[in-house]
Amino acid sequence: MFTTLVSPAELAAHRDDPAWIVFDCRHDLADTETGRRAYSKSHIPGARFVHLDEDLSAPKTGANGRHPLPDVQKFCQRLAALGMRNGMQAVAYDASGGFFAARLWWMLRWVGHTQAAVLDGGWDAWLAAGAPVDAQLPAPRAGNFSGAALDIAVDAQFILGTLGAAKNLIIDARSADRFRGENETLDPVGGHIPGALNRFFKNNLAADGHFKPAAELRDEYAQLLGGAVPDQVVHQCGSGVTACHNLLAMEVAGLPGSRLYPGSWSEWCSDPRRPVAR
Repeated sequence: MFTTLVSPAELAAHRDDPAWIVFDCRHDLADTETGRRAYSKSHIPGARFVHLDEDLSAPKTGANGRHPLPDVQKFCQRLAALGMRNGMQAVAYDASGGFFAARLWWMLRWVGHTQAAVLDGGWDAWLAAGAPVDAQLPAPRAGNFSGAALDIAVDAQFILGTLGAAKNLIIDARSADRFRGENETLDPVGGHIPGALNRFFKNNLAADGHFKPAAELRDEYAQLLGGAVPDQVVHQCGSGVTACHNLLAMEVAGLPGSRLYPGSWSEWCSDPRRPVAR
């Protein structure tokens, strides 16, 4: 069972395994049809395409962030319609260093399915390994996937109520300039949640696009956390997507137990009564 990362070689060895299912999570925030177009041209054989906005998010209201979590049952039903069954090994991949794939990885954890992993190195690593690709749509198959939401997500009220508490630590996965309130192009307000620390999600990756070794990640996160333990940590970003990359990195590092603020900065800044730091 793979619960964090899987290599291209490991995935290729199980490519025809009926107990495995692969999800293509390629996406571009600036052009939301990029992933679907790329999938239609070429993908890992048998992979099912999932769209960040349509399959991994609920409709936006203007006050719930840019990528609010969907209804649990609708999410499970969607995966079941794609052929997901309880007990399957799920693998997610993208072409963006794993941060879209990590969203699906975390959501599977959220509904109680731990047999989920991200393809380390993603689409580029798959191609570099000379592994097969095709453009065929996988044959439809009925699934039976079900789940229930676990207590691994927090809301804005929780964040507001614990601001400044020594036992709670917020880690913001956005780039350093956006964290400082500079060059904000996605949300109407720049800045960060008061007291949050910054850990740009791309710092989880080595130069070759794979995740850094577990020991290296553990050292880096230990320095960031100080004396905090993982279950005192809440991860956020702009809209609850790249924060999942930091959650995955902590799992790889052997530091499980932290939680996600799905609404993240895009939800937080939608209410002018909430404090902002720059």
